[in-house]
Amino acid sequence: MFSLGGTIASTETPDGGGGGVVPQLGAKELLDGVPGLDGSIELEAVAFRQCPSGDLAFADLIALAAEIKARFEAGAAGVVVVQGTDTIEETSFVLDLLIDAPNPVVVTGAMRNPTLASPDGPANLHAAVHVAASPEARGLGCLVVLNDEVHAARFVSKTHTTSLAAFHSTTAGPVGWLVEGRLRIVLRPAPPLPAVPMPAGPVPPVALLTTCLDDDGRLIEQVGALGYAGVVVEAFGGGHVPARTVAALERLAATAPVVLASRTGGGDMLQATYGFPGSERDLIARGLIPSGFLDGPKARVLLSLLLGSGAGTDQVRTAFAKV
Repeated sequence: MFSLGGTIASTETPDGGGGGVVPQLGAKELLDGVPGLDGSIELEAVAFRQCPSGDLAFADLIALAAEIKARFEAGAAGVVVVQGTDTIEETSFVLDLLIDAPNPVVVTGAMRNPTLASPDGPANLHAAVHVAASPEARGLGCLVVLNDEVHAARFVSKTHTTSLAAFHSTTAGPVGWLVEGRLRIVLRPAPPLPAVPMPAGPVPPVALLTTCLDDDGRLIEQVGALGYAGVVVEAFGGGHVPARTVAALERLAATAPVVLASRTGGGDMLQATYGFPGSERDLIARGLIPSGFLDGPKARVLLSLLLGSGAGTDQVRTAFAKV
């Protein structure tokens, strides 16, 4: 079990200064606080990072993926990653893309920190350990387990700021759940997306832009000048932008990969329905790459890792065609 910090590990500072909670508990302390782990599962606690999840970077996750691979090669049956919930939908997808092994990798966290009444961290960690140890979880790719629900990393999103039921898979639904400590997998999605080679160096910066009403395109014009290696555009609906921004997007797509996602957070990108300027047909014809079922943050993860592994625009287009 690798701990990275986050709400689940956050407590008040020792001086009790009233400045809020911060990540302080390590992996062993977290496991010690989980009732009902009966010793039938052999656990090793590893304090890997200690930070809010918004401070995690691709470099941290690449290092974590390499460590997880090494543990699998040494005989570990499964892995649990414990972190803050703010970026779970992205970090879990990074692990999903980098770890090409059938062994379960389960990411969990908490919505309530340990100083509050009824913190959910111990229950989530208990559930995640049992999922990671279950043969039923093999071959499903990276999983996210919170609130007794099991989600595939490629589909899940955080949809609420405070609810214990904050995580949903809008496009596909959960793949299973736990009841009385038993794992029930009810849906087996298509095989995970093809693994991306582990980047050997820094991951190039990729911008994420969201289209909005009366967007004038000035941010699009600046992306190239700011040195971004690629761009993900969260468009309206099934892949539409204001006509006034089309020229800027076409110019950008001629110099770097531009991926077209939806700001709705669910469903596949359209590719062949609408034909007006700024529609999905128009944008694809101008060189933009549809993201399939990936939302904006996940499309940015895939594009970043592809560029980090040396892929060019044609290879990026081929990879997204498999989504």
